[in-house]
Amino acid sequence: MSDQDLEQRGVDVIRGLAMDAPQRAGAGHPGTAMALAPLAHVLWTRIMRYDPTDPAWPDRDRFVLSNGHACILLYSMLHLTGYDLTLDDLRDFRQLHAKTAGHPESIHVPGVEVTTGPLGQGVGNGVGLGMAERFLRARFGPDLVDHHTFVVCGDGDLMEGVSHEAASLAGHLGLGRLVYVYDDNHITIDGPTEIALTDDPVGRFEAYGWHTEDIGEAANDLDALEGALRRAMAVDYKPSLIVVRTHIGYPAPHLTDTPAAHGSPLGEQEVRETKEILGLPPEETFFVPDDVAEMYRRAGARGRALRTEWESRLAARQADRAAWDAAWSGRGLPGWEELLPTWGTAGEQVATRHSINKVLNAVAPEIPGLVAGAADLTGNTGTKLDGAELQGSGSPGGRAVAYGVREHAMGAAMNGMSLHGGVLPVGGTFFVFSDYMRPSVRLAALSRAKVVYFWSHDSVGLGEDGPTHQPIEQLAAMRAMPGLRLIRPADANESAQAFRVAIERDGPTALVLSRQAVPVLEGTATLAREGVERGAYVLVHGDDDPDVVLIGTGSEVSVCVGAAEALAEDGIAARVVSMPSWDLFDEQDDDYQDRVLGPGSPILSVEAASSFGWARWADDSVAIDHFGESGPGPAVLAELGFTAEGVAERARALLDELDGIDYDGTDEEDDE
Repeated sequence: MSDQDLEQRGVDVIRGLAMDAPQRAGAGHPGTAMALAPLAHVLWTRIMRYDPTDPAWPDRDRFVLSNGHACILLYSMLHLTGYDLTLDDLRDFRQLHAKTAGHPESIHVPGVEVTTGPLGQGVGNGVGLGMAERFLRARFGPDLVDHHTFVVCGDGDLMEGVSHEAASLAGHLGLGRLVYVYDDNHITIDGPTEIALTDDPVGRFEAYGWHTEDIGEAANDLDALEGALRRAMAVDYKPSLIVVRTHIGYPAPHLTDTPAAHGSPLGEQEVRETKEILGLPPEETFFVPDDVAEMYRRAGARGRALRTEWESRLAARQADRAAWDAAWSGRGLPGWEELLPTWGTAGEQVATRHSINKVLNAVAPEIPGLVAGAADLTGNTGTKLDGAELQGSGSPGGRAVAYGVREHAMGAAMNGMSLHGGVLPVGGTFFVFSDYMRPSVRLAALSRAKVVYFWSHDSVGLGEDGPTHQPIEQLAAMRAMPGLRLIRPADANESAQAFRVAIERDGPTALVLSRQAVPVLEGTATLAREGVERGAYVLVHGDDDPDVVLIGTGSEVSVCVGAAEALAEDGIAARVVSMPSWDLFDEQDDDYQDRVLGPGSPILSVEAASSFGWARWADDSVAIDHFGESGPGPAVLAELGFTAEGVAERARALLDELDGIDYDGTDEEDDE
């Protein structure tokens, strides 16, 4: 058998696996994987540098399947080239507890770079992977960082809005070494793409500043595919898009170019007839002959020598080895936390978005992988790095990123940077606009990507911009997301410790920050370190057996302190608890939680947002279960009850309701 014949046999085996796994599972998307089998073969055997024995090798090429519903294609290539994915894993496709989930997940399968599911996310992830590669190459040199990112996307990816934002950003940044292949198969679930899509993808991406090439009906021409990929790889000053016309389900005799080949198994008879066309044994499933297996194993083994040579170069590095190790750990150099500022003057007025910026600039020099930016709100959100260059084609090592008004792309790119490794992305926007990046935040949580969000303008306290800009339900919504660590610091000292937690812990962390100035609180300079790390702590003790416990978060903690002072004048002992993070407090044992919340005292929560979820901790809530008001921030807060006297009044009412005692300073009998 000639090499050409063997390669074609390998492509056909991939197509067989793409049919068999969904057929066995009774669900899946065989058609796209069948059509893209030649492209996958070329990438894994002729183009990409990787080592299945070390899937985390930092200088490997990255591959992203943005149309993740076609994941059986990726799983098949990982198995064939020698990753830790067996033929039995393919047989378990889409089954409970299987590695081979219905969409690729980076935490489950070595070789899956990013978790793609919602269409378009992989397009944005790829931009982040390219940004990370260029930044690290500029920082540490091409002898340690010199690779490409390959992204396959489809019609659905390019229809989703995130792809527009991400492609615009990549073109603006001039990201070379970024090669996208558009699987132009003209089919969606509802029918031909023409019923909903008449874009010119080549013209669109050219307008974004991309190198483009439409290779037409070359989906089954291995040499043409390789040539297009290599031409794109040679473009080092802008991203590249290759458009290839494919035929979904090819060569199924009755279902090629039909929606039926997209989202469902082909059916036993169609699979049999297709295997006969391909020359595969129709009665055998998951067929991988020895010669094909050996061909792909040889391709997978080629990267081992490249990886060992790279390891030798890394071992010889001395001057910046500590910085390299810190960057790839996602943490700071030893002792970095000693640079965290402390605010010792109680009463000093500092917005937490401003204090977090002071924190960021104090420690950034000791966190080598840190890259910060915002969605056109760098100064507003605390993400501005003083003196840092903006990342771009002229300054590839820039640590600052101007994402523009592109929250969705920012979130997806941050995931890509984090999952690439070596970069710790910090990104900011107004908290209400976290809604625009929510799909990316959710995938960060699902894939445990270490990203840090600075979400500022966190309440109705932002004032005059009105209800459209005032977050109400966002705290509850983000708290409901598994795997996202959310911290709303009460003052500058809590801000510093919140950032320390974000750096020292894995996974995504969101810091929710105030626009308005808030006072530095008495005691936080010493209490915040442990208190923030444990999610909640007693700020004002009040009494061993307090009459009421006031729990505040963020800017409302100072209001609780003022309310406790007002209540004390009436002889009511109030404990004040700062609870910056439900997530961290939930990690504590029952004993600690009981010590913080008190011995059965009534609890009133105070937070300028929805009351949803507070019933877990509190008997009543000072909250906002409607949209806000337009007006100066202090006036809006006062109107909605977020003043010391307003909270004190609610505490008196709670005690009156629970105990039948009037705490207005007079006896009930005197009132009579």
